[in-house]
Amino acid sequence: MSIRFTTKARRGMVAMTVVAGLALGAAGCGSGGDDKKPESSPSATKSGGSGPSAQEGQSGDPLAELKGPNGLLLQIDSAARDAGGFITVNGELKNDGDKTLTIPAQLSGNETEIIRNGRSLGGATLVDSKGKKRYYVLRDTDGRPLTTTGISSIKSGETIPVFMQFPAPPNDTPDVSFQLPMFAPADITISG
Repeated sequence: MSIRFTTKARRGMVAMTVVAGLALGAAGCGSGGDDKKPESSPSATKSGGSGPSAQEGQSGDPLAELKGPNGLLLQIDSAARDAGGFITVNGELKNDGDKTLTIPAQLSGNETEIIRNGRSLGGATLVDSKGKKRYYVLRDTDGRPLTTTGISSIKSGETIPVFMQFPAPPNDTPDVSFQLPMFAPADITISG
């Protein structure tokens, strides 16, 4: 009986520690002092995906254009650092081919927790070669990736706005390499 109590007590302490950490993290993220709403929602949807409006954060020429399989193109419009220590990459996924394409499952990456939550761009990473670190797409408390989700196919000529959110590299690292499975990598500059 004492082993059962000890196990339950440990679980309770771990749960309390996690909740306290999340509460402190949420309080720290909300203390920026500005009244802007966040650009992305941590919830994933199964119907049309989640993401920012089509031109949010865009200022002219794209930061990069990555070529993928079968005429898929990913245009990165912005990579903005926010006060909460995150980077949000906004862009557009376009089918430049002549037929409807099924979005490759490889774009979700190979992490079990992300795959379990359906199709996404959860395989994206930012690579800081200066600091020798790789940054993976963030997840919410339920393990869902903080990226556009629910895209299963894209029609010929169609463009879909997408986003991905990552932990931010140090402030003295403005340039990173953006990588997405099956796409050519591209160097991008972080703003903010």
